[in-house]
Amino acid sequence: MYEHFKGSAIMSQPSFINSFSQLVALDPTTTALVVIDMQNATGNRSMGLGKLLAEQGQAAQADYRFSRIEDLLVPNIQRLLATFRQGAGHVIYITYGANLADASDAPAHMAPIIKATNNIAGQAEHDIVAPLNPMADELVLNKITQGAFRSTALDSTLRALGVTTIVAVGVSTNNCVAMTAMEACDLQYRVVVVSDGTGTDSDAMQEATMTMLGRLWARVMSTDEVIDELTTRTGATG
Repeated sequence: MYEHFKGSAIMSQPSFINSFSQLVALDPTTTALVVIDMQNATGNRSMGLGKLLAEQGQAAQADYRFSRIEDLLVPNIQRLLATFRQGAGHVIYITYGANLADASDAPAHMAPIIKATNNIAGQAEHDIVAPLNPMADELVLNKITQGAFRSTALDSTLRALGVTTIVAVGVSTNNCVAMTAMEACDLQYRVVVVSDGTGTDSDAMQEATMTMLGRLWARVMSTDEVIDELTTRTGATG
């Protein structure tokens, strides 16, 4: 239903902008996998957004989104988590959602979807999807903005850990993933966005965002490419 978009294909197309795009080499000692918004609220077809659309008779509108999450994102992020957990870098989870029950702490542009999907801290919808549960020693930082740096301690955390490169996966590619990647770049981190570890609502949105991020903001790579580069340097297996 969707195409497996290979990150390397973007940068292989000749363009003057390629001369100025980020050159990112993955060093396991200074790299973190950042898992963005993989929550039940918008990542589980049986809860939150999925449940709401089903009740409205509009579930088909989100079938692309949930199929991509189930069939592509979850297995690929699991593979990346396994690689990072075997010594190829740090793992940090990002969630989004309100901290107050009435979502009054959420910005006006975020509050409607937060309330509609019951994405409130402490509610099941706010939880990370079960197949990607964090381990006990992995940080989970909650944001109320689209970009993870604006409303969390992500920047200070990465700097404390000695991280200079982030590998971004999750949803939605054109919203929270892209915003986080661009914030990271402006903060002078090296950024990798995983083409088949990110998802949104259509091929058009996915591919347009990958093309945009590949121009100055980030290195776009596939899951296989990330794992191959990291395991070459560490001897770990993904």
